[in-house]
Amino acid sequence: MTDNSTDDAPPFVDIINGALEFTIPAAAKMGVQAVEVRRGFAATTVPLEGNGNHFGVIYAGVQFTVAEVLGGAIAVATFDNSAYYPLVKGFEIKFVGMAKSQLRAEATLPEEEIARIEAEAAERGKSDFTLEAVVSDADGNTVAVTKGLYQLRAHGK
Repeated sequence: MTDNSTDDAPPFVDIINGALEFTIPAAAKMGVQAVEVRRGFAATTVPLEGNGNHFGVIYAGVQFTVAEVLGGAIAVATFDNSAYYPLVKGFEIKFVGMAKSQLRAEATLPEEEIARIEAEAAERGKSDFTLEAVVSDADGNTVAVTKGLYQLRAHGK
């Protein structure tokens, strides 16, 4: 499911993909695309073509990017964008396999964590949260795992 909760709004996938071109042009040039975005969940992909390195696998920075954008995608689909925006505060990546095909990154933010973030942001104007993601190749093999520290911050804070 990739639709918003209201019928007249575009699907979150379309919102994220449209925004990438303007907010993170480097990610758009890599071919990073949101493929599934809903409350508490996002999945993105990036092609092999144009993203290789000197020894024939996907460049580490591309793997970082396809996973890092998940924090923004989940925030857009989960929280009140008129009141808050996401930012990344820190990011760790562990490479566990060779990336030789299109990649898919996925992350989930559980409902109880969403509730905590919403309450804390309402009270303090910001709330930190951690998002763990898995980056897989076309065969479903894990090639990287990530842990991002993000913050939901009120506009004007």
